[in-house]
Amino acid sequence: MNIWFDLSNSPHINLFSKMIGELTHEGHEVVITCRPLANTVDLLDLHGLKYEVVGVHYGGKLAMKLLGYPVRVWQLCRYLKDKQIDVAISQSSFHSPVAARLLGIRSIYMNDNEHALGNVPSFLAATRIMVPEFLSTAKLRRQLARASKLVRYPGVKEGIYLWALKERLDPAATTRAPGRKPSVYIRPEPWTAQYYKGERDFLDALLLGIKDVVNVTLLPRGKSQGQHYRDAQFAGIRIVDTALDIADIAADCDLFVGAGGTMTREMAVLGIPTISVYQDELLDVDRYLLASGSFLHRPALTTKVLLDVLANAQRRPVDRALLDKGRQAYRQIKNEILNG
Repeated sequence: MNIWFDLSNSPHINLFSKMIGELTHEGHEVVITCRPLANTVDLLDLHGLKYEVVGVHYGGKLAMKLLGYPVRVWQLCRYLKDKQIDVAISQSSFHSPVAARLLGIRSIYMNDNEHALGNVPSFLAATRIMVPEFLSTAKLRRQLARASKLVRYPGVKEGIYLWALKERLDPAATTRAPGRKPSVYIRPEPWTAQYYKGERDFLDALLLGIKDVVNVTLLPRGKSQGQHYRDAQFAGIRIVDTALDIADIAADCDLFVGAGGTMTREMAVLGIPTISVYQDELLDVDRYLLASGSFLHRPALTTKVLLDVLANAQRRPVDRALLDKGRQAYRQIKNEILNG
């Protein structure tokens, strides 16, 4: 079977890398396309995956996204037209289901962000839609997702791959060496995301308030955000805008602060004390984790509150119930690819 993965953002590499390896080992031909957004290309290289960069990222302006959308769909169709693809699968790639429909290819579209406008054409074009079990049916219906296409998988997207890494990632026994400053990792807001309507650079004051008290590692979403935080006023903050393995973060992190997104949920599932500072309406997936006490939500986080949380922070065991669900979801998705 010829299977096409469009990995359009950096979280998708961790999501699919194990499955790609298994499918390749089982004799299937895998074709990977990507676009140069955030750390996508760096992570593909880190995992040793063979890929083709198709198209560009058109930035944060909606007008440019709309203009660029049909361009990348056309570029994908041109690249894939002679590859005899049997099935396409993607997570939040708004281009993949449409290109697949134009090429007459069966497609699986996964998404856990009910605020993304790109879901509308993707839901219409996809053969199968896969979403977490708790995602609102009403919200899916408003984005034109047909019930006959819909398949729900157990747990959260992050469980689909974290279950396979639990032996490396369980941070419960990690202790900080005596005398070492606490280590705080921070993931800023998604500057270029269509769905994000919160403030920009709102973490600057927080970073300036804590950078001399704790060890701060900032994980920017792309090169331009990294350049912003390399300004002289942020001297002393470690900026990592290349790919980092999840295990490297988990082993070192005493507190994670994230302005939404996959990485925030990853750390919460792994039991690392986590604060979401996301300033827009929370996704259903975040509400699900928030209700279980997996993280705190403090959109107006101050230096004092962060330091108070850090002083009392205790790592929890990895959420094994979510990882068990993730294993089930992994098998369900793979079965959908091969037998759907």
